[in-house]
Amino acid sequence: MWNAARRGLKALSRDAGVVPSPNIWYHPGVYEIENRAQDAGDEIWRVLAEEADWTGRDVADVGCGDGFHLPRFAAGAKSVVGVEPHEPLVRRARQRTQELTTVRTLSGSAERLPLPDASVDLVHARTAYFFGPGCDPGLREADRVLRPGGKLVIVDLDATAGPYGRWMRADLPHYDPAAVEKFFHRQGFRCRRVDTRWRFACRADLEAVLKIEFSPAVAAAAIKEVLRDNGSAADGYTMPVGYRVLVREKPTGIVLLDHSSSSSSSEVVSPRMP
Repeated sequence: MWNAARRGLKALSRDAGVVPSPNIWYHPGVYEIENRAQDAGDEIWRVLAEEADWTGRDVADVGCGDGFHLPRFAAGAKSVVGVEPHEPLVRRARQRTQELTTVRTLSGSAERLPLPDASVDLVHARTAYFFGPGCDPGLREADRVLRPGGKLVIVDLDATAGPYGRWMRADLPHYDPAAVEKFFHRQGFRCRRVDTRWRFACRADLEAVLKIEFSPAVAAAAIKEVLRDNGSAADGYTMPVGYRVLVREKPTGIVLLDHSSSSSSSEVVSPRMP
């Protein structure tokens, strides 16, 4: 597994111990700024709605962090449950959603979801756990809680799309985006690439976010590049960030194929958790 201490994963080790996510675990205030900056044009939400409309359905958000996305799902879903392994974030998520009667947040991991079999229509995971080879236990667990015809949707960063992907690869020289994509293809996922823009109101916010996402040297270079590309930045600072939206539907027949059989890797590989 690549350097979780530097990059801030939200994933599980092979013994089911939770790997810390230093960005959101240790800098929740800065991570809130990051969440608000991401996908300024709502492109990811548009694609999600096209691929897996959650209106009137039961949704599980795996690795929900402090619940930033839960209210967005709750606006149309029948019910929403967030699952998060880090107890301080569980408390923050519950506080965020305390007025939303259709939302609950539970302590749990991707490999051991605290949900009954066939209890939800959509499992959503945004840059959390499902990163490629090694995430097979979580994939099986998502299939367990999905109803037939339900969908697992994984939103992940596209390490092939610059400039953000280039900064990621600089910090993660052994990360192989092509191998990760091949893994998900073998697992039966279709992939849609989504171009987004992150928008920051001020330079201080931009710098704070990049410093919790990258090593000092890469963060300094990234900040310099964004400042150069934004000129006077009269309307704030923006930067392009590419994502992959990976979608797999649970079969409606009696027999569910074991998608894990095509991969023998035992190592979790991930770009980051934004």
